[in-house]
Order: sequence, then C-alpha cells, then structure tokens
Amino acid sequence: MALTMNDVDRFETSRPRLEAIAYRLLGSASDAEDAVQDAFLRWQAADVERIEVPEAWLTKVLTNLCLNHLTSARARRETYVGQWLPEPLLAGDPMLGPADTAEQRESVSYAVLTLMERLSPNERVVYVLREAFGYSHREIAEILDITETAGQQIFHRAKKHVADGKTRTEIDEATAQRIVEEFLAAATSGKTEPLVRLLTQDAISIGDGGGKVPARAKAFEGAVAVAKFMRGLFKPSEVKRSYVGGSPEIYGTTANGTPAVVAVVDGRVVGVMCLEITAEGIVAFRNQVNPDKLERATRRWAATDHGEPLLHAF
Repeated sequence: MALTMNDVDRFETSRPRLEAIAYRLLGSASDAEDAVQDAFLRWQAADVERIEVPEAWLTKVLTNLCLNHLTSARARRETYVGQWLPEPLLAGDPMLGPADTAEQRESVSYAVLTLMERLSPNERVVYVLREAFGYSHREIAEILDITETAGQQIFHRAKKHVADGKTRTEIDEATAQRIVEEFLAAATSGKTEPLVRLLTQDAISIGDGGGKVPARAKAFEGAVAVAKFMRGLFKPSEVKRSYVGGSPEIYGTTANGTPAVVAVVDGRVVGVMCLEITAEGIVAFRNQVNPDKLERATRRWAATDHGEPLLHAF
C-alpha cells in the first residue's frame, strides 16, 4: 500500500528524534542517516493504518537496525586503521538532539560517546533511551523484548561503566571559547611549559585519521608528552600543508557540546579537536581528522556564521 502524504509527514515529524537516537547509538552521523532511511523503508512497507503508536513502532524498528549495525561494526573496527573516534557534530547541528538536561547534553558529549564504545550493544541502547530520551524501563523492555527487571539491571550496569570513565565538567560557550583561546596561545608560543600548565598530569591525546590522514595509532599520555605533541602540531610545516591542502584557518567553537578547535581549508573542515575539561585542567584531546567523518561538519560549517579565525596554522 502506497504511503499517503499524511503518512510521510508522520514519519518526517519523527525523523529528528530518530536521527538523534541513531547518532548516539552509532557514533556516526552518516550511519545514523542510513539507519533512519532504512526505518523509513520499513515504514513504507508496513500497514501504517494499523500502527497505533507510530513513535513506539519507529523507535523499535530503528533500535533493531542500530543493534544489527553495532554488532557488525565491532567486527569492522577490529580492522580499522589506528584509533576509532566518533564523528563530531558542530554547534547547532540538529542531530545533537535534546539538550534540556545535563544527562541529555552529557549523552552526546564526545567523551561519553567514546566511552559508550565499551558498552555492549544492549547496554548502549538502554543507556541512550533512558538517559537521553527519558524512555521508561517498561517502554525499553518492550523495544528490546526483555523483562523490565533485566532492562533496569542493564541500565545500572551501563551507567556505572560510563560514570567510571567520566571526568567532564559542564561549561558555557563563553568559557569554552576562552579555554580554546588560551590553549591556542600556549600551543603556538613555541614553548612546552605554558601548555603543561593547562593540562592535568594524566592528560591524553588521541587521533583518528582512518588510515587516510596521518594520526598516531597510540595515544600520547601524560602532560609533558601531550604538550610536546601539541607544540609540534601547531608548528608550521610544508608537509602538514600538503596533507590538508593548504594553510588551515583555526577557529574556536563547540562540538558535541564541548570546547573544540576546528581547522578549515577553503571552506572544508579538515580537523576537529575536542577538548575534555575538568576543574584541574584539560584532561583529553580527541582529534578527528578522518575526512570521511568530517563531511557533515563541512556542510554545517558552510551553513553557519563562524566569525573570524583565531589564527592561521602551519
């Protein structure tokens, strides 16, 4: 049976919420878009007039699609070149979804998305639906075809796993901009000491180049090692310019709700560095330079006003 315009509208009303769920589950905007489009195909093939609660039906279908993807993704990541990091979303991207509560904002932070990679597929689904979208344990149990008690146990286990690895402190946009500016000033000073002062002693730096852009397979660990890497990263070099296609303009913004440094060459985002902040200083840099994971960021960048660059690098 062909969908009516009303049926299509009912799906499109749910699309932003479905994309926000899928992104949190998969850590990839492109995969989230694909999963939601697959859900639309299931909707198109269904007898929608007999679906009493479209939101619940679509969430269940999408969740199952994402569970299948997560299972296969684990196998693919075993052969991934270097570190795997989520796809960053720049400020204002609708796929970031609801941000009314601290739990909702935290669930889409780059640090927590990275931590969720440690969870089993079921743990990730339960955590996201409960923590970010407020689904009841009864609703989650129906979506996953498990008992409510089992769902509660999975949620508590998932929440503990995430909480054990969390260090993030919530900060506003103005503070985020100031932190980025302080970091860039230190990184371009040519000295290691100003950078070390901004970092915690156990700071780390991780990069994801996907085998397409140079990125160290192993994380830099410790304030001194990270500071030396950052000092070298912002040192001008013809080799670096050749890799990214020019001299990047460097901006301060937020990505996934956290302070971020964005590198842009001729309107194309070539790198997003997310900073994880605590009261003691910067505890982690997560650098996404895989061009496949920056296409949405580039589209978002072109559609927004981002002001003047803070500096020109390399």
